[in-house]
Amino acid sequence: MINTNNYPISDFLEKYFLHFNAASLVDAAKEYENQLEKGSKMLVSLAGAMSTAELGKIFAEVIRQDKVHIISCTGANLEEDIMNLVAHSHYKRISNYRDLTPQDEWDLLIKGLNRVTDTCIPEDEAFRRLQKHIVKIWKDAQENNERYFPHEFMYKLLLSGVLEEYYEIDLKDSWMYAAAEKNLPIVVPGWEDSTMGNIFASYVMKGELKASTMKSGIEYMTFLADWYTENSENGIGFFQIGGGIAGDFPICVVPMLYQDLEREDTPFWNYFCQISDSTTSYGSYSGAVPNEKITWGKLGIDTPKFIIESDATIVAPLIFAYLLKM
Repeated sequence: MINTNNYPISDFLEKYFLHFNAASLVDAAKEYENQLEKGSKMLVSLAGAMSTAELGKIFAEVIRQDKVHIISCTGANLEEDIMNLVAHSHYKRISNYRDLTPQDEWDLLIKGLNRVTDTCIPEDEAFRRLQKHIVKIWKDAQENNERYFPHEFMYKLLLSGVLEEYYEIDLKDSWMYAAAEKNLPIVVPGWEDSTMGNIFASYVMKGELKASTMKSGIEYMTFLADWYTENSENGIGFFQIGGGIAGDFPICVVPMLYQDLEREDTPFWNYFCQISDSTTSYGSYSGAVPNEKITWGKLGIDTPKFIIESDATIVAPLIFAYLLKM
């Protein structure tokens, strides 16, 4: 029984979120909690620009309380949480973004402001501030004949302390810092299309870095396969925020293990929830209903499955608040 004096958000959800997508939200949150209580581990995938949406303000606590055990995220989410950490005061919010003309958008570019919906990321204070320090870490690794994953380089950057002089938000609100402190496993499929990925590629083209200094997507998949195999004794759940490669990449590890490696004792994901505004449609992977994943050998017949067709910036914090008993 929830104590209404201690858990106002959780109680509010159970009292008023009773039907349709609201009910799906509560059902998914309860089953997420149930999976953890049974000893299952959980993968959370982050698509879109959830870091720029400042999901870290609550997701960092989810990490600290061990309610997520591995993360799959886009390169953008990997870097943008750190950008928000070091350049928050330089961000610009544009509430009337729907009214912007092409000329307005061009003017933002000239000012070094890259827009993500209603929020502009400052190029000089965010991108270049990180570039100055991460390039040195890349080059040091190369000189020592060392190779790391993209997230491992970011962990080194955060834990080195070189960014401390720039911090503009409370460190407890950075999910990447919380993950770095725990050395939480992360997979970052398609990292190359992020800003830091583009910058790394530019140094490769200039001959200052070798592409091999950065571990690849195939290595991420084999790392994930080993992690899944070693941690699936009590099951592993899949909590997907948004669509795209952040979700598509990791969920495929199960059929790869089961079908391609012929490890027929590999268990399916034992929980699946997707928050998406991509409504069910023909030919849309992100809009595919969970049952379709049964035919691909990702989910079982009895896997608890949820899809919440809504805005992840609204839904994800509420589910995390429920898990944290807020």
